[in-house]
Amino acid sequence: MPEVGEFVIIKITKIMPHGAYCRLSEYNMDAYLPISEVSSGWIKNIHEFVKEGQQDVAKVIFVDREKRSVDVSLKKATSKNKKDKINEYSLEKHAEGIFNKAVEASGAADRRAQLAIDVSEYSKTYMDLVNDIFEGRDPLSGFKDNAFKEALYSIVAKTIKPKIYTVAYNVELTTSDTRSGIGTIKEAFGNVEKEGIVVQYLGAPRYRLVATDSSYLKAEERIKKANKILEGYKGIDFSMKSGKVQA
Repeated sequence: MPEVGEFVIIKITKIMPHGAYCRLSEYNMDAYLPISEVSSGWIKNIHEFVKEGQQDVAKVIFVDREKRSVDVSLKKATSKNKKDKINEYSLEKHAEGIFNKAVEASGAADRRAQLAIDVSEYSKTYMDLVNDIFEGRDPLSGFKDNAFKEALYSIVAKTIKPKIYTVAYNVELTTSDTRSGIGTIKEAFGNVEKEGIVVQYLGAPRYRLVATDSSYLKAEERIKKANKILEGYKGIDFSMKSGKVQA
């Protein structure tokens, strides 16, 4: 059952004069939406605010485990809460799809329900399971069904691609040394490139420094190292302008 304060995906199934019944998609159970929790302010006609079949995100405000009774609120779920929950739900469904592919690939379709129960003893959610595998951990260490485990790990490796962050800074670089200034600039940029940074020539005196990594912070750290390298060269004047981040 859900916890009080948790955000859940709901589907309105029946509308009454003083509230609505809804289905909790993630828990396979019903919940009640009091009319006072539909929207802020006075509601004359509940049908003006909710429709049967409507799907939304609500906040759990009451749970009675003995009676398996749950009340939810729409007005206590902000637009950000809803966006975050929908994203989380989509990721979980995607991870569940990976689990189902592994079940089929390992020839265990007739044991799907039991495998789901067995896996739940190792990981709270499908997304946690997939993330742990993707990050190189072994969340199913000791799992008895090796065929399923091997299929799952293989599918995760083929399906989940690492996110790459690109941080780019524009640099204006000049030198007052007419004799060896050009050579100094080439040497400085050569050392910058050793940090894994791509130097793009935009037309003197403008350049672009581009760093990529699986972490934004790591990519930004490379740019900082480039800044220190350029600062270490005498006779070079430069300025960095705001960076651009792409994922």
